[in-house]
Amino acid sequence: MLAISDLHVAYGQSEVLHGLNVSVAQNEIVAIMGRNGMGKTTLMKSLMGIVPTKSGSVSMDGTELSNMKSYERVAKGIAYVPQGRMIFSTMTVKENIETGLVVSGETEVPGSIYELFPVLLEMKNRRGGNLSGGQQQQLAIARALATKPKVLLLDEPTEGIQPSIIKEMARTLKRIRDERGLSIVVSEQVLSFALDIADRVLVLENGEIVRDDKRDAVDAAQISKFLSV
Repeated sequence: MLAISDLHVAYGQSEVLHGLNVSVAQNEIVAIMGRNGMGKTTLMKSLMGIVPTKSGSVSMDGTELSNMKSYERVAKGIAYVPQGRMIFSTMTVKENIETGLVVSGETEVPGSIYELFPVLLEMKNRRGGNLSGGQQQQLAIARALATKPKVLLLDEPTEGIQPSIIKEMARTLKRIRDERGLSIVVSEQVLSFALDIADRVLVLENGEIVRDDKRDAVDAAQISKFLSV
């Protein structure tokens, strides 16, 4: 579904990602782990076309994305929930989700989205800025799902969220994968969350993939070493 091949990404002269090779199957959840500054957010932004690719290939469902603008990638079926959520704080919950409908041409928020996130239905006329961190994260995911993606990218979704909400989010993401058949790529520092949801766990260290393990083969102690500061 998503194929990243020999991906190099740089800011000016400074190369951040050094030839990454990652493939994500349909219906697969892949967690990309690593400390801050190892290139996780850069990878997400490059997949979305926010940061230009120096060289290499990113394709989704057989379509090359590397030369496409961000909005063209969204139209092809890739959706992004950025770090810090980036919801529109002065717009209502409903209006926030509606911004994702532009791609599909629909005008009404599908009931299936409110079914996944009942709290958003209760608060649909409330301003996004008045929601808690966990509710804003749900809103950001709902907005991304409104574009009807094939691949969902989540950058540090557990950041600043209380443990009970993190558990709930893990359940919801697995449900989204199962019901919608999409692929999910999550960049994450919380190992328990990654192990809860992921089919595969990758570790990014200094812009390179240093581990790629199936969930049942993961050595949590080994991965923890890469996450400790």
